[in-house]
Amino acid sequence: MPISLRMPPEKEEMIKRVAAKAGKTKTALILEALDERLGLVEKPEDLVRRMAGWMSHEEAQELREAVSIFNRVGEGDWP
Repeated sequence: MPISLRMPPEKEEMIKRVAAKAGKTKTALILEALDERLGLVEKPEDLVRRMAGWMSHEEAQELREAVSIFNRVGEGDWP
């Protein structure tokens, strides 16, 4: 179903740059963001929490530390 979305030109430009960098269309990027915001996509920390149920406390802590890099976003990661 088609939808029209009005946004400031600078925001559209940002979406264009991020989409191009990710190799996606603007539509795909916006749909992914909506899915994430609506809780339709499992976040990495939720996946780790769910998977860690069968691990010992020490193993879960090691896994938490190993994937903590995914929670960090540097200024250079964004255009």
